[in-house]
Parts: sequence; C-alpha cells; structure tokens
Amino acid sequence: MKISTKGRYALRLMLDLALYNTKDPIALKDIAKRQDISEKYLEHIISVLNKAGYVRSIRGAQGGYILAKKPEEYTVGMVLRLIEGDLTPVACVGCNPTECERRNTCVTVRVWEKMYDAICGVVDHVTLADLVEWQGEVANEYVI
Repeated sequence: MKISTKGRYALRLMLDLALYNTKDPIALKDIAKRQDISEKYLEHIISVLNKAGYVRSIRGAQGGYILAKKPEEYTVGMVLRLIEGDLTPVACVGCNPTECERRNTCVTVRVWEKMYDAICGVVDHVTLADLVEWQGEVANEYVI
C-alpha cells in the first residue's frame, strides 16, 4: 500500500489548519504557499474535506477555512481513509474484503491482516494534535 500525493497533501493541509488554528479563517493561498503545494490542487482536496465536514468554509474578503473540530478529534486514519479509501494492503482483508475462494487455505492472508492491523494501529492513534506537537519539537531542534 502506498499513500498517494493527494493523501499526503490532505494531511499536510489539515496539519496546516491545526498549526495556524487561531479561530480566524485561513486562506487557501496561504496554505499553498507555506506547504509549497499548488493552490489549484488544494482546491480539489479542500472540497472533499469540506463535503465530509472536516473543515468549514468562511466566505468573504477575510474568508478561508477552519477546522470543524478540535485537532485532537481528527486522526491521521480519518483523513487518509477519506481521501484514499480503505487502507488495506490487499483486497481480501479490511472492512469490506473481497471474496476469495482460497481464504480458508491461504497462509499469506495472516501477513496481510497483521499489516493492516499495524497500519490501523498507527494511523488511528495519531491525531492532528499529536502532529502539531511533533511539529513544535522539530521546529525547536537546532544544530550547531
């Protein structure tokens, strides 16, 4: 399984909104500049996030976007699943596994299930608030 550019950028967009969460709307052009991502590309992503209720759109001259909830209420898994869909490494495991006639005799399915459990164990327990904290740690590190 590989996370697409769209998935990675969606997570960066949400992190940016969490980092600059002052209750004032943030313009997409500012996010695009800080994250070095095309504003047009972010428009496609923000549309999905807005429809899902993850962000709120504020119209007007001072408009932009804000998180609909607190950063600690969003997990990495929520964002990635919204953009990427199921995070399973193969089609025969996960929430909606496809039928496989070899399932009862397939030993490798155990590997795929363990991989899926490990992925979920990480992405479902890391929140945007955690990412904000980690960003602060990175920003405070320096080298002499």
